[in-house]
Amino acid sequence: MTGLTAIDVSGALGLAYWAETSIKLGVALIVIPTAALLLGYLFLLKMMAFMQSRLGPQDVGPYGTLQLIADAVKFLQKEDIHPAAADRRVFRAAPVVVLASSFLLFVVLPTGPDAVVENLDTGIFYAMAVSSLSVLGVLMAGWASANKYALLGGLRAAGQLIAYELPLILAVMGVVIQADSLNLQEIVRAQAEGEIFGFGLIGNPFILTQFIGFLIFMISAQAELTQTPFDMPVAETELVGGFHVEYTGFRFLLFFMAEVATAFAFSALATVMFLGGWWIPGFDFNAPVLNVLGPVVMLVKILVVAFIIFWIRFTYPRLREDQLQKFAWKVLIPLSLANIVVTGIFKVVL
Repeated sequence: MTGLTAIDVSGALGLAYWAETSIKLGVALIVIPTAALLLGYLFLLKMMAFMQSRLGPQDVGPYGTLQLIADAVKFLQKEDIHPAAADRRVFRAAPVVVLASSFLLFVVLPTGPDAVVENLDTGIFYAMAVSSLSVLGVLMAGWASANKYALLGGLRAAGQLIAYELPLILAVMGVVIQADSLNLQEIVRAQAEGEIFGFGLIGNPFILTQFIGFLIFMISAQAELTQTPFDMPVAETELVGGFHVEYTGFRFLLFFMAEVATAFAFSALATVMFLGGWWIPGFDFNAPVLNVLGPVVMLVKILVVAFIIFWIRFTYPRLREDQLQKFAWKVLIPLSLANIVVTGIFKVVL
């Protein structure tokens, strides 16, 4: 492993373990709500209003910038109620499990040569593993609510997330084969130091050689987020609201925050794996200045990828359940397996 990790930096500064951990935790606790607010304001409020030819929020803060904060305050003031027949412990824990899945994704996301909480050798494996935890939270919410609509939503979500986990992971395999590493920093390095037909000015962003993998990853991420056209688990016209129909107040807010924060995290993963991450052409990979410029570059790329995710959400109609399953098992999985085979052949030949 090359380059300093966040632990190396904190150790060089003489910080104790508890101080280092507190700093990392504090940064994560700031980044996740900020990411949710940023994407929520830009895309859920302003972009959706523009695409639907209507006004977005304008009254709370300049250009409505404080609208989501006002909404959060409103949710926090609401009564925390439970259905009479609910399993209260599981009911209360479900949104925390879903949010924890989003929280853990941010641990391995690099934004500079040293700007990463944990530079794990198996970073992409870790990211895929913790992203699957949200399935448990959704099932817990659906079952513990003692509501048939919530239960149906939870079962739909479980079937959907399990089906689309497979193409999501298989799409990542092409990147891992090409980069020869599961480490997210090394994947960025492989793109930064790569060449395209001997031309290395812009490196080799894997979106050029793994475009099929990128498409599969984006479609699977859309399904993982249960966003249109894959929003069957929360279909208002069929299930009233799905697995979180019985949630109110801050617990519903946790579900909302987890959804938008996970969209940010998946956009960041796509940026790292396919768009060169935080690296800027013309700079040395380990240049210290990239610890400052890298997060800005990452944010711009993340917003571009997130724009695609929310653009699709506001454009396409909902699929039927059978269409969703057929698309995963009969189209995405065979296509992702073919992508792995072709990538392996080119890796050996070239």
